[in-house]
Amino acid sequence: MNSREKEEYLREYEILKKKGKPFFPYAIMKDSVMMLIVAAVMIVMSIVMGAEQGPKADPTTTTYVPRPEWYFFYLFELLRVIKPPELTPIATIGIPTICMVLLLLLPFYDRGAERIPWKRPIASVTGILVMIAMAYLTYMGAVAGSPTEIEKPTASQYEAGKLITAESGCLACHSIGENGAHGGLGPDLTHIGAKLPRQAIKRSVAVGPGIMPSFDGLGEENLNQVADYLASLD
Repeated sequence: MNSREKEEYLREYEILKKKGKPFFPYAIMKDSVMMLIVAAVMIVMSIVMGAEQGPKADPTTTTYVPRPEWYFFYLFELLRVIKPPELTPIATIGIPTICMVLLLLLPFYDRGAERIPWKRPIASVTGILVMIAMAYLTYMGAVAGSPTEIEKPTASQYEAGKLITAESGCLACHSIGENGAHGGLGPDLTHIGAKLPRQAIKRSVAVGPGIMPSFDGLGEENLNQVADYLASLD
């Protein structure tokens, strides 16, 4: 801000200060009334319309498909795009932290007096691009398939076992290809077929070694399909 801009700013500030309203009690009272109105509307809506509680939580289930609230879809999709495990901290912590720090420091590095959008092209274009990116990622996250989907190409005869494996929640502890819990409770299954024979895989799925739950409830046919699919991963 040069001396001319500073003088102009101070002159406009003095004019607006004389015309404006005091922060206390005018602004405090106005904000308080608006907060009470919003709270009253929310209370009435919750009483009249109720709130969706969803199914009762079951900590023993392995079929739960986690999905974030809609306002986190953009971050959810960002994590789907950035798949390598070593880049996950950048997506979950690095990028949001950098954006928050840049916003907090905005008054210190943006010293311009202009507030009209078309006279601040860099800030305006940056803001528009961020909004477009968040809107696009939110849309992609909303229409994305289940996070338990296994994207590793599979021969057609093993598709049924692949689907059962994905829907049974195996990726909550294991990883297959770029999907699943990399570094989770269970070992990586990407090449499990080259390490264990089919019968050993089927027995492990049915019995559930260690802390792994038993999937014997899938039934003999489904167990065979899961074993066939996992044995094909080599």
